[in-house]
Amino acid sequence: MFAKLPDKIVTPNKDGSARVLAIANQKGGVGKTTTAVNLATAMAACDKRVLIIDIDAQGNASTGLGLEAPNRKITSYDLLIGRNNASEAVVKTSIPNLSLIPSSVDLSGAEIELIDADRREYRLKDTIKTILHDFDYILIDCPPALGLLTLNAFCASDAVLVPLQCEFYALEGLSHLIRTIERVKRAFNPRLEIQGVVLTMYDKRNNLSDMVAADVRDYFGDKVYETVIPRNVRVSEAPSHGKPVLLYDVNCRGSQAYIHLASEILKRERRLSA
Repeated sequence: MFAKLPDKIVTPNKDGSARVLAIANQKGGVGKTTTAVNLATAMAACDKRVLIIDIDAQGNASTGLGLEAPNRKITSYDLLIGRNNASEAVVKTSIPNLSLIPSSVDLSGAEIELIDADRREYRLKDTIKTILHDFDYILIDCPPALGLLTLNAFCASDAVLVPLQCEFYALEGLSHLIRTIERVKRAFNPRLEIQGVVLTMYDKRNNLSDMVAADVRDYFGDKVYETVIPRNVRVSEAPSHGKPVLLYDVNCRGSQAYIHLASEILKRERRLSA
């Protein structure tokens, strides 16, 4: 059912530039944006300089960090079409160490606009290279599709982190995503790797969640993070308040899970760089 993941696990960048991680899954509703926002917040709390780039036309990551659409002056759309450079688009959030390049509804037409553009696959990579040394981590929140916007994210990234909802239908598209990543690696970005798979929306009352988690772990091994993100009402409520759940309710199970996930990712990277 699955495409085989490569055995190699990437090491952190040695030149002091940011590690760029695309957070992607072509299936919507798997906790992709929630993972991007809360993982970034937890990393920032660990004194990492973090930037989220929102390239989803829905702009949920931007809203979830408290930046409403009327206040998004320069967006990732402006970067992709070459209107502005990356440093002009960076907005500081209310969270120390966490910055944002917001999204725009104009992204919904960007793939058509870029169809004949030079280096259309590398537009995002070309524009963020000037800010790579300003951050420790750059997380790209991708749209729920494997189109040109996600391709730009993959070409700009060191690795892909895949949120996977603990239900059967979420598994069906994972093999396609893995094959897409491998094709991008061969054709556009030889350094691209799988950062890992994080299981989301886990419901301990549901036997299917356990079955899906067991199947994914059996196949992907240590590519799957030990931390599991539970289904949690506080996580669902937080975006409506324009806050990550770590600020909305740091003591809830969802917040604690994202803190553990950030710790697990950072420990793995420290171990690999030693």
